[in-house]
Amino acid sequence: MTVFALIIINKAGGLVYNRSFSDGGLNKLSTNDYLVLAGTFHGVHAITTRLNPVKTPPTAPAPVPGMLTRPEPPSGLEVLESENFRLQCFNTMTGTKFLLFTDTTQANVDVTMRRVYEMYSDYVMKNPFYQLEMPIRCDMFDRKLSSYIREINNR
Repeated sequence: MTVFALIIINKAGGLVYNRSFSDGGLNKLSTNDYLVLAGTFHGVHAITTRLNPVKTPPTAPAPVPGMLTRPEPPSGLEVLESENFRLQCFNTMTGTKFLLFTDTTQANVDVTMRRVYEMYSDYVMKNPFYQLEMPIRCDMFDRKLSSYIREINNR
């Protein structure tokens, strides 16, 4: 079971972070390939969000009388699975997307994504020198992420 790579895409579809963790997994991509992948995924995600079927409102009464119940917002593409890898997308409330490429047999990918997001929140978003929507250049985030993924890949 292996985590191959992580890509972080900002809300405008720009690539702000990419990192490969395993040499034996995916083919090597150039920086231009990662930029194209980020932009393409952003567009496909936007389209699949709009294709999401409309759910009918529940017939059960609202928890508080007079309160309207809101439907869940559409999520778009969350998982893409092939015979060689699995792509899991975690979309934050701000529109930032985390794409994690793993082995198809990787377990607990949701837990891994949440932990990566926690590290992003702690070491990138709390960094006073980080500018929003710009490429991530944070050594502490890189070190903690590498350590965590190495621990997962060595299980």
